[in-house]
Amino acid sequence: MITILTTGGTIEGLDYVGDKAINKTNVSIADFLESANVDFEYTIESVFKKDSRAIKDDDREQLVRKIEETNASKILITHGTFTMEDTAKYIGKLNLKKTIVLVGSIILGSSANTDAPFNLGYAISSLQFLKPNVYIAMNGQIFLWNNVSKNLETNKFEHNE
Repeated sequence: MITILTTGGTIEGLDYVGDKAINKTNVSIADFLESANVDFEYTIESVFKKDSRAIKDDDREQLVRKIEETNASKILITHGTFTMEDTAKYIGKLNLKKTIVLVGSIILGSSANTDAPFNLGYAISSLQFLKPNVYIAMNGQIFLWNNVSKNLETNKFEHNE
């Protein structure tokens, strides 16, 4: 069983200017999974829907409570990419003894050329094989929570040097 916790962001088709959603589509994580015809048990819960630039430690604490409440040992968190590494570090420092993978998309989830389905599939596959810890799955790579940053020039995640 995989628990999927959603927090908003581009992967869910939310486009932002400042703190206001300007483009809200009907794309959902459930839609991606249904169209991929997946065959594993999962639950999806929306924790909040925010641009990740608006996510604060109170929001991260709410996310941690959801992680602690679930009986699942494998948790996928969909998250905006601007502060994904901050949330990964916040959760990683807690040593929750669960396998937690954060994933998002650079291109709007409702766009025809979105990276959302690839990233989501890659994250789910990785989640099933990784050892308990906190990871980010982006750009076809897995990053440990304490060794990752987003390069704003290339729009890619990188291992810290």
